[in-house]
Amino acid sequence: MSVFRGPKLWLWRWRRNPLRRRADVVEAWVVLGAWLLTVLTGVLAGLAGARSVEHGLARERATWHTAVARVVADAPGRSSSAARDGERLWAEVRWTVADGSAHTGQARVAPGSKAGTPVTVWTDPQGHLVTRPTTASEAAFRATLIGALVGVSAGAVPFVGGLVLRGRLERRRMDRWDAEWARLGPQWGRTTG
Repeated sequence: MSVFRGPKLWLWRWRRNPLRRRADVVEAWVVLGAWLLTVLTGVLAGLAGARSVEHGLARERATWHTAVARVVADAPGRSSSAARDGERLWAEVRWTVADGSAHTGQARVAPGSKAGTPVTVWTDPQGHLVTRPTTASEAAFRATLIGALVGVSAGAVPFVGGLVLRGRLERRRMDRWDAEWARLGPQWGRTTG
C-alpha cells in the first residue's frame, strides 16, 4: 500500500510556502542547473564531435585517390573457382605516385593473378596505401553515431555531478533534521496533566 502524499504540485520548491526551507530552494536550483548543463553540454559536445568526424572523413575523400598497381609476383591459387566466390588474398603490389616515385605494399588481389596484373588501390597524398574512403552517406552515419556517443558521454559528467551534489544536500538536510529532532524529540514525551 502506498503512502498518500497529496497532489503533486509543479515547481513547489519555488512557491511561497511557510514550510519551504532554504535547502528546498537550493536543491531545486541544483536540479535545474544540472539538467540544463546536461542538455547543453551533451548537445554541444555531440555536435562538435559529429562535425569533427564529418570534416575528417570529407578530407579523406578529397585527398585520397586511386592508383593502378601491378602485382609483383604470381599470386597462389586458381582464379576460376575463387573468383566466383569473391575470394581475395594478399599479394605484393607496386605502384607509382604523381611525383614519379615507386612504392610497394600489400593489397588484396584475386587468387591466381599473374605478375603484372593491374589492381586498383587507394593511396594518400604521400603515396601510402590506405583503405577506400567512406562515402558521404557512410560518413554521415558514422558522424551521427559518434556525435551521439560523445554527446551522451559529455552530458553524463554534469548529470553525475548534479546527482552527487544533490546527495550531499540530502545528507546535510537529514543531519539537520536529526539535530532538530534530538532537540525537540524529548519534549514530545511530556504529558500535561
